[in-house]
Amino acid sequence: MPKIEISDIRRRELIAATIATIYEQGFADATVARIARRAGLSTGIVHHYFRDKDHLLEATMRSLASGLGMEIAARLASAERPRERLEAVIDGNFSATQFTREAVTAWTCFWSQVPFSERLSRIQRVIYSRLRSNLLHALRQMMPAQQAEDTAFGLITIIDGLWLRAALDGEGLDPVRARALAYGFVDTRLPAGSKSNEAAA
Repeated sequence: MPKIEISDIRRRELIAATIATIYEQGFADATVARIARRAGLSTGIVHHYFRDKDHLLEATMRSLASGLGMEIAARLASAERPRERLEAVIDGNFSATQFTREAVTAWTCFWSQVPFSERLSRIQRVIYSRLRSNLLHALRQMMPAQQAEDTAFGLITIIDGLWLRAALDGEGLDPVRARALAYGFVDTRLPAGSKSNEAAA
């Protein structure tokens, strides 16, 4: 069993406190002092492990992205057919552990900063590229190449939109409904008869 260093524990505590503080106070008011107080640590500890607020925010976004990626990867590992791979990606994005009020608030705050931060922009580009690649891997086996490209773009837009709606008013914060809406979009894009053929395979 791998040894857990105290530095790893402190980093996780501060990242969790950052997410909670953003949810409770908003992005602008998530100061180092408030984050440290939420974690029960000193501001000196924050600067020791993350140098400054920008590095802490970057680490927090990376942590959120890593958690989302692991949710999707775990589902993809048992997916065999193209449709199952699509559902694995959708289910991972709307899993009970990822699609929470705290997480959607943090994500939308980070998205708002992407145009102004090259660090956050790099993370977002990696997330988008990985999501698009996973979707296209399945979609290209189900439809013509250009339709697969358009469907992947549309599905990504729907996923992002559902997260944004959940952050704005909480009305969309229903993983079951969100998954159903995303599945429904996929169904409208599939060639006639392919859904039943996929199920019978």
